[in-house]
Amino acid sequence: MISNLAFFFPGQGSQSKGMLDAYAQTHAPIVSATLDEASGALGYDMGALIRDDAEERLNLTEYTQPALLTASVAILRIWRAEEGDEAAHVAGHSLGEYSALVAAGSLDFADAVQLVAFRGRVMSEAVPAGTGLMAAILGLDDAVMADICEQVCTESEKVWAANLNCPGQLVIAGHRPAVERAMTAASQAGAKRALPLAVSAPSHTPLMQPAADRMRERLQQVELRDPDRPVWSNARAVLLDQSAEIRDALIDQLVMPVRWTEIVRGMRKKGIACGVEMGPGKVLAGLVRRIERDMDVGTTAAPEQLRQALTVGTAGA
Repeated sequence: MISNLAFFFPGQGSQSKGMLDAYAQTHAPIVSATLDEASGALGYDMGALIRDDAEERLNLTEYTQPALLTASVAILRIWRAEEGDEAAHVAGHSLGEYSALVAAGSLDFADAVQLVAFRGRVMSEAVPAGTGLMAAILGLDDAVMADICEQVCTESEKVWAANLNCPGQLVIAGHRPAVERAMTAASQAGAKRALPLAVSAPSHTPLMQPAADRMRERLQQVELRDPDRPVWSNARAVLLDQSAEIRDALIDQLVMPVRWTEIVRGMRKKGIACGVEMGPGKVLAGLVRRIERDMDVGTTAAPEQLRQALTVGTAGA
């Protein structure tokens, strides 16, 4: 285990059709075993969903979440088969927190894919379709955006900061009219961009309380163990090392914002100097570099990137 290395696990938005195709060529046994395990836990063909998506379900939240977790875990297993260094800390963005818990041995993979499939379903059901909205705001200070959100809220229409991703980039969410008013106000206040996201569920806001209540019941049915390394909480931006507090944190993250900027800065203060984004895409690597410019971050979306990332963390370890 490398004391200055962290693993970062992506959340919804990093998925894409065929996201494991390259690894299916280079590491077929690991990919097949992971897909089969997910398929057995969920009762449908995860390989077909990720590879072909013939029924166009990959971007439906209930399917996106287990598919992305499966891809991240497959890549993690390949990393370990290639004798990549183990990270001292793990963190995941939103859904990615479940992948991080699998990596830390706190949650079995089969349980995790079932949990996130349930999570995606109850999130979709928590707010009637069309009434919620999420939007990305670029180029405004978090505090300025927080003030705007407060100003545009009414008794029945509210908007909150949902993802504090990095300085100058955050996501807001809430009732559609309030989000739209906040987008207009943000543009007037000098935001570089204010754009709606193709996500109807207003994640990480109090509107997800019905989903949080159902997740609380569901999590009681799953074994959570103390992790073998610290896991960063999305909702609290602190390290967790006890199963009881992890259970509470997974409920909190549905109704509280993802505090990614604080997480990365907290890691740096604790000596983390480098990281690997363990999964498809490179969104988190970009965010980490914007938050802590001196952090060396590798990506693993394809085998050649994983090979390069295997050297991350060796300098100064």
